[in-house]
Amino acid sequence: MYHADVSKKMSKIPPNLTALGRRTLPGEINVGGRRYTLREVFKNDFFAITALYDGNANGKAGKVILKVHRRAPFLLIPLRWVGRLLCAKECAAFAQLGDVEGVPRLLERWESTGVIREYIEGHPLARDEHVADDFHERLRALVNTIHQRDMAYVDLEKSENVLVGDDGKPHLFDFQISWYWPKRWGGALWPMRVIRRCLQEGDLYHLGKLHRRSRPDQLTDAQRAATYCKPWHVAWHHPLTYPFTWCRRLVLHRIDPKRAGTERGRILKDPLIGARNE
Repeated sequence: MYHADVSKKMSKIPPNLTALGRRTLPGEINVGGRRYTLREVFKNDFFAITALYDGNANGKAGKVILKVHRRAPFLLIPLRWVGRLLCAKECAAFAQLGDVEGVPRLLERWESTGVIREYIEGHPLARDEHVADDFHERLRALVNTIHQRDMAYVDLEKSENVLVGDDGKPHLFDFQISWYWPKRWGGALWPMRVIRRCLQEGDLYHLGKLHRRSRPDQLTDAQRAATYCKPWHVAWHHPLTYPFTWCRRLVLHRIDPKRAGTERGRILKDPLIGARNE
């Protein structure tokens, strides 16, 4: 079962809007023959639940992250197939980036929709956080490497999707919506190349925006002005998706108005546990 404090925090979230519905994560999991105990749930939204498991009490095995994609039905509509698809997609992304510094290692799959990966000590990048001088240079190099692997990260719009390691280096850890279409499935065909290029341009735009917000002192006036130039597909994204986003926020605000200033589905940090990575 969940840690008692976590269960209390999650009680306001309607089961239909969580990845597991009325089910819960196991109190312990086995990874590589070692036992890990559930310590903290970081996020529990419609598509996935992400939690920290600690093996230090069972032979100093360290910590791992378990992310379980959608398993519960929604309004009697089976959605486990969505979870399997997202899980396979994320595992493929981790496999493609297995040797890249700044991306956690995939340890193994868990059942049909779960991913167990390496835990990285750190904290989500705050919107106006003053990071190390070489942070954005390293982050751009990391994103460029992802692009060179015929991928797009896609999820850089929010600063919280970048992890600042305790070593001060950037890490990218959530590949649920990343773009990766293998060549054997037509990834080299013209339509897929166009989509990938557009998404990569979006990554670069959001990189510039993150740089402007956290270290504007490193940018010239011309570079700062360039960060406001949105690619056409990024500019069109907001008006096209705003009606859905507005409706979703309205419903969730009625459910739990205290979360108005935080990302929905994110479990507020437990002061007694204080895990920092999702």
